[in-house]
Amino acid sequence: MRYMLMIYTDPKAEPQEGTPEQMQMFEGYGRFTEDVNKAGIVQSSERLRPVTDATTVRVRDGKTVITDGPFAETREQLGGYYLLDCKDLAHAQALAAKIPGAEHGSIEVRPIFEM
Repeated sequence: MRYMLMIYTDPKAEPQEGTPEQMQMFEGYGRFTEDVNKAGIVQSSERLRPVTDATTVRVRDGKTVITDGPFAETREQLGGYYLLDCKDLAHAQALAAKIPGAEHGSIEVRPIFEM
């Protein structure tokens, strides 16, 4: 079954740019990505640009409204994702716990609705 593992972090709580802690976090992501690639379960994965680069599109009464930034006001923001083909929910949750972002944010595990 496929699961989307969405990585939510508070940019203010993440290691600062150029620090050894940030390099350690990136190395952790590299190891995790290599592991799931070797297991042959990766469908897709991407790191997203910062929320400051986002726009939100809504249609109200037939009119398109485009605003800068995210839809919700929240500290934790979607920073990336893995789409994995896992054995079951427990497998997806175990993998989510290995994603470095889980240490300073949260990983939402959501099953894909297969059409």
